[in-house]
Amino acid sequence: RVTLLELMLEKVSEKNPISSEEINIFMSHADFFAGCFQEKCEAVLRLTSADAVDEEALVTIRLLDVLCEMTSNNRQLEHLQALPGLLETAIDTLRITHLAGKQTVNIFTATHAMTGQEEISHPAVGFKSHLIRLIGNLCYKNKENQNKV
Repeated sequence: RVTLLELMLEKVSEKNPISSEEINIFMSHADFFAGCFQEKCEAVLRLTSADAVDEEALVTIRLLDVLCEMTSNNRQLEHLQALPGLLETAIDTLRITHLAGKQTVNIFTATHAMTGQEEISHPAVGFKSHLIRLIGNLCYKNKENQNKV
């Protein structure tokens, strides 16, 4: 699943123009990805222990990456901005990961993942920044979502 999401991420982030047929396909995929992210977003919290490697958490991280790229595309942005619950889920997940980072070793931000001169290469590093990017994209030129935040 992670590999499939990485392939989807590559396709979504390509600089080539997307045809109208592909846009319709991406819209249905966006609904699916957003739904999966909303269901599984708390799986990332299982990564707070240093030894934990959870496949569901890795899938959730890749889902967030794909959603960030999809919301960076203006033709997909409006569709994703209108999805019920996606913004609220992203905000709630940001709050939870922020609290989890305060209670344990904070693996969710790159600045806290430094030990001396070496950076920890944990899959969850940068998760909070990607959540903030998604929230920002969902609020871009959308007064209703801006008021929610």
